[in-house]
Amino acid sequence: MKQSRRFRPLAASLALIATFGLSGCKNLDVNSALQQGGNLARSFNHTVGPQEERRMGEESAALLLGAAPLVKSPGVQRYVNQVGQWIALQTGRSDIQWHFGVLDTSNVNAFAAPAGYVFVTRGQLQRLQDESELAGIIAHEISHVLMGHYVQTMLKKDRVAALGNLANTVAQSQGKEELGALVNLTRGIYSAGLDKEDEYQADRMGVVLAARAGYDPFGLPRVLQMYAANAGQAGFDLLFSTHPSADDRLDKLASAMADKFDALESKSIKNTTAFSRQIASLGPTPKPR
Repeated sequence: MKQSRRFRPLAASLALIATFGLSGCKNLDVNSALQQGGNLARSFNHTVGPQEERRMGEESAALLLGAAPLVKSPGVQRYVNQVGQWIALQTGRSDIQWHFGVLDTSNVNAFAAPAGYVFVTRGQLQRLQDESELAGIIAHEISHVLMGHYVQTMLKKDRVAALGNLANTVAQSQGKEELGALVNLTRGIYSAGLDKEDEYQADRMGVVLAARAGYDPFGLPRVLQMYAANAGQAGFDLLFSTHPSADDRLDKLASAMADKFDALESKSIKNTTAFSRQIASLGPTPKPR
């Protein structure tokens, strides 16, 4: 993947980050908006600092990897990491150590965890048509991390145990009781999903980040159309149980995008030979079970 080929001067997409109202502050410039997004979670509880957030991310990632291991393909993992790292560069956040991976499950989904962990499933990859769709999904999940959605949700759901104090304790000890409480809370969040508004915001921000990376901005909307067309199908069960409906997300995103991205479509990257090669290496798309 040559960086020079991917980079396109999309000045219009930079302005759209503020236009879309990231963190509700239209007057912020791009970097300030992204920086504020990264700090939003800590406003819920001052005890949740970078160290605690990293521990939350590590335990959340461990939970996901415990449910489904990484696909045993160095080429696929390296490719998805290259795409993910390139998009992450567009955020202006140098304080996050990003990790990207492909989980070996035929279920269709993607996940993020605090402190920069992003996973897509093999089933998700095998149902994509081009690299811009993958970019849209990864950018959506990156946006969840930037805006602190998972940390915020943990704090809101942990009304009794006060997760901020719990995370601080876990970061300083190996106590099984505290660690077990964090794992149980994390499991509940991945089972129940995030708030609808978090998903809508990540869709808006994801489109902008993907466009800023030089990708066709309509990659994510095409993925949502694919979700809508497969509603109720096997393999999509978890996705539909933890997200707003694809039709609702499409309506919200269409309203936000309007015609603002039309001029970028013809100038952007839609697919690459690397995508086609790596998807082919995964074998045939799994049949619904």
